[in-house]
Amino acid sequence: MFHPLPASIPRARVADIATFAPAGRLTNADLAKMVETSDEWIVQRTGIRERSIANGDQFASDLCLEAVQRLRERTGSLERVDMVIAATSTADYVFPSLAAQVQFGANLPHAGAFDVGAACAGFPYALNVASALVSSGQAREVLVIGGEVMTKALDYTDRSTCILFGDGAGAALVVPANDQSYIERCTYACDGEGGKYLYRTNIRHDIAGTEDDSGLLRQSGSDVYKWAVRRISEAIREMLAAENLTADDIDWFIPHSANLRIVEALCARTGITRERTLTSIEHYGNTSTASIPLAMMPALEDGRIKRGDRLLLYGFGGGLVHAGTLLRW
Repeated sequence: MFHPLPASIPRARVADIATFAPAGRLTNADLAKMVETSDEWIVQRTGIRERSIANGDQFASDLCLEAVQRLRERTGSLERVDMVIAATSTADYVFPSLAAQVQFGANLPHAGAFDVGAACAGFPYALNVASALVSSGQAREVLVIGGEVMTKALDYTDRSTCILFGDGAGAALVVPANDQSYIERCTYACDGEGGKYLYRTNIRHDIAGTEDDSGLLRQSGSDVYKWAVRRISEAIREMLAAENLTADDIDWFIPHSANLRIVEALCARTGITRERTLTSIEHYGNTSTASIPLAMMPALEDGRIKRGDRLLLYGFGGGLVHAGTLLRW
C-alpha cells in the first residue's frame, strides 16, 4: 500500500461538494418486468430499492456539469480552479476526456483537465491527486468530479449486474488547508490479479481467457464481494493504525456504495458503527464514482456533518483498485 509524505508538508482540504442525480427512476418493480427478480430478492441481497437513471440524451458530461453548477452556487466562484480531474468509467467519449468537456462547459478556460480511470474507487483517487497538486503548489484549487451513466453500460438480460447500478454525479472543490479543515491521509492500492472479476472490454475483447466484444459491464459478484469484505476492511484498519486512530475516532465513514451487505460487513470488521456510516445505495443504486458524494450530500445539508468532523472516505472497484481519503471536514 502507498505511504504518503509526512504531515509536515503543506496540506489541502475539501472546501465543499455538490451533487446531481437525474430525475428518471428505475425501481425494483420495473426490473422485475425485465428479468427474473423481485423487490424482496434485490433488497435482501443489495439494499437497493430504486436507482437514478439518465434519459436517452443525458450523458456523463451533462450530469457532471449540473453538479459543477450546484457547486459554483454553493462556493460562489470557481475562478481560481487550475485543474479539473474527472473520475469516470462511462465518459461520453474515449477522447476528449470528460474533464475537458467539463472544463469547457463550466467556462474554466485557464484550467488543465484529465480523467482518472479507477472505476468505483475513482472519487478518492481523484481527491488524493488533487490534494497532492494543491499541497505541492502546482495548483491553487482543483475541481474534482465523479460522474457516471452506468445504466448505459449494462446488459439488461444479466440480472446479477443490471439490478445494481444507477447514474449520478458529484463535484468537490479542493483548496489549501486551514488549521481546522485538512486532508490527513491518502492511500492507494491495487490487487490487479482480480481484474478479471470486474471488467468492461474496449478495443481489446479478451480478458483472462474470456472473449467479450459487447463493451458492457461484467462482474463476478461473489468474487468481488469476498475480495471487498476481506481486503477493504484490512486496508481500513491499516489506514487507521498508520494515524494511531481507532474506529471510535471516525465521526463519519463514507464507503463506496457498492452493495449494502458489503458495507455492513465492512462496519462489522472495522468496528465503525452502522450509525456513523453514510451510504447512497438505497435510492440511487451503485453510482460508481458518484456514490460517495451522493452519500455525503444529505448529511451536509441536514447538519449531521459538521466542520471539524473526521471523515473516512473509501472507494473500491474494477482493477481491482482501492483508495482512501481521511480528512477533517
